[in-house]
Amino acid sequence: MCVRVTPGVAVSQLFMQVLDYVREGDTLYIESISRLGRSTKDLLNIIDTLTDKGVTLVSHKENIDTDTPTGKFMLTVFAALSQLEREQLKQRQREGIEIAKAQGKYTGRKPIPTDWTRFGQLYGEWRAKNITGRDFMRRMDMSANTFYRRVREYELRHGITEQTSA
Repeated sequence: MCVRVTPGVAVSQLFMQVLDYVREGDTLYIESISRLGRSTKDLLNIIDTLTDKGVTLVSHKENIDTDTPTGKFMLTVFAALSQLEREQLKQRQREGIEIAKAQGKYTGRKPIPTDWTRFGQLYGEWRAKNITGRDFMRRMDMSANTFYRRVREYELRHGITEQTSA
């Protein structure tokens, strides 16, 4: 069975099906070890599963065959290096974001403008139970998260301390 897919949730589900499908004596060919697991522990668990089933793993990019002791050793080393590389990449990304924030270049998404006059009118109707929260959201063209965030903001601005109800 030869399957080529791109990363994502579907891959995880497809890979689980492949793990269920393979039988003793099969050989599973992969492009690269770094695509097989998210961490060394994850990768080693997958290798153990395949080994328990009697399946050989061959990596094309790294030229590793888990049928040999050297291949198993090299797989473990490459897995650790792949995890180190991913963690360093994440760290550099976090550092870059912090630098950009400090320079004012990384400000996040711009807030959605709100017509506070209309919001206040609908808020009064909503609190008086003349309209539902869904009607309020629909009329203001807001998602539930934005709606409840704006309600908290409105109540803080106007000193309203009553509990918000759905």
